Amino acid sequence: MTSAALMGWSAGWKVAVDKIPCSSLSEFQFFVIHSEIVPIYLLLGAVAGFLAGLLGIGGGVVLVPLLSMIFTGLAFPAAEVLHLALGTSIATILFTSVSSLRTHHAHQAVLWPILRSLTPGILLGTLIGSRLAVALSSQVLTVFFVSFMLFVAIQMLADFRPQACRQLPAPAGLGFVGIVIGAFSSLAAIGGGALTVPYLVYCNVRPHQAIGTSAAVGLPIAVGGTLGYIWNGWGQSGLPAGSLGFVYLPALGMILMLSVLTAPIGARMTHQLPVATLKRIFAVVLLALAGKMLWNLFSGP
Repeated sequence: MTSAALMGWSAGWKVAVDKIPCSSLSEFQFFVIHSEIVPIYLLLGAVAGFLAGLLGIGGGVVLVPLLSMIFTGLAFPAAEVLHLALGTSIATILFTSVSSLRTHHAHQAVLWPILRSLTPGILLGTLIGSRLAVALSSQVLTVFFVSFMLFVAIQMLADFRPQACRQLPAPAGLGFVGIVIGAFSSLAAIGGGALTVPYLVYCNVRPHQAIGTSAAVGLPIAVGGTLGYIWNGWGQSGLPAGSLGFVYLPALGMILMLSVLTAPIGARMTHQLPVATLKRIFAVVLLALAGKMLWNLFSGP
């Protein structure tokens, strides 16, 4: 490009920016300044979607720590970084759960009667969990989330498989189980697989059907959790432009572009890949991310 052409382009860009209304200028500048983050969001979406389909965990255990690092780097309010990461992460499950659910259903791996019994309790539990998450300080919430990550990692490293020693409870009992799964899942912004899969296997459900049903359980978890984080963050002062409550829409949109494509790929791989080996590799990643979150928590000023 010649210097004359470059000067002409720059002048045209300045005129275009000058025509933007003042009320929109800060949002425009924010997008331009942080557009270099877009490839990172896309990569996160691809990984989270694949894991959601493969393991039925919703991808939150990866998204939350990495989004927290990104949001901290973007100088978002420190007290709300984790809340925004949790709300944005659980909102992605709205879409990845539908995508992976369809694939698991095609393999006849979704037990719909169980899902119907769990759903009312899950919706109530996610609303309770999201409200509790907002009430907790960032430090306490970080310790809880890291503890949950360690629980998931140890579970995967040990290849924990509970003995199938009982039958599923009645619908009322499943409803209570749903409250527990929903509350913990919204607190950790996960699809519930870390809790749902072991419980269903314990109740004599075949492992592949437990994973498929867990992927379906991610949908009511995401609905209740997303509504809860939006409601509890509504009107919160100091949130970055583009936030809907505690859901950061620019990150959500970029993550979803690839996650909805990779979720069904992961779901198909559940029936083809050595999932136990992949779980152990993923567990090591979780341990590293948990260590990083703890380092950031205790090494800060």
